[in-house]
Amino acid sequence: MTLLMQVCTLVVNVLCLPLHLIHAVGLYKLYKHVMPVCLYRIAKVYNKKMHDKKKELFRSLAEFKPPGRQLTLLEIGCGTGTNFQYYPNGCKVICTDPNPQFQRYLTKGMEDNDHLTYDRFVVASGEDMGAVQDNSVDAVVCTLVLCSVDDVTQTLREVHRILRPGGAFFFMEHVVANPSTWSYFFQHVFQPVWYYFGDGCLVTRETWKNLEAAGFSELKLRHIEAPLMFMIRPHVVGYAVK
Repeated sequence: MTLLMQVCTLVVNVLCLPLHLIHAVGLYKLYKHVMPVCLYRIAKVYNKKMHDKKKELFRSLAEFKPPGRQLTLLEIGCGTGTNFQYYPNGCKVICTDPNPQFQRYLTKGMEDNDHLTYDRFVVASGEDMGAVQDNSVDAVVCTLVLCSVDDVTQTLREVHRILRPGGAFFFMEHVVANPSTWSYFFQHVFQPVWYYFGDGCLVTRETWKNLEAAGFSELKLRHIEAPLMFMIRPHVVGYAVK
């Protein structure tokens, strides 16, 4: 299957030559203006299918609220704010995203979730959140983001830096499938075209290995099969404590 996969991937790469060229000359950046509209619609479908999984995951957020203070939460790659409905009452939310075009959707998201306090929106990548102080937040949330950051290890270093001691990193990420499956085969074959239409998304990452090596004091991680299309069905879900 390996040889067949390599041949098929080569064919897809050849078909993607126009997209590679568009990316090389810098025109792909124009997609950043369209992506918020697309993601807004996609996120609604994802939330509907993953509602119970998200509700179960974020139920543990309240455990990390400091006594006598509100929970301060930072979300990496907040997108259109589809996670807001799952955050506990009174939670103060700091939003980060490298794409400033998402801010108008966040404003609407906060208006629809008035049980939260909106702190600020920071235009920043996951690898460089220097605008956020060390040990300053109780929880960090990241869903469907580690697939598209340039450097997963550096992003997790930043998470560790901004979390207070005892704080937690909550994640829900799709990952590469088992090598013995056809999902694994098609993930690799279609990765070249998926990258462009998924805003830099890589479906072939073994993200759980990065989480295991990130130096958290405790890691609660589960592999699940999400009720989604085969390309993004394998997920890892859980949280890690600093």
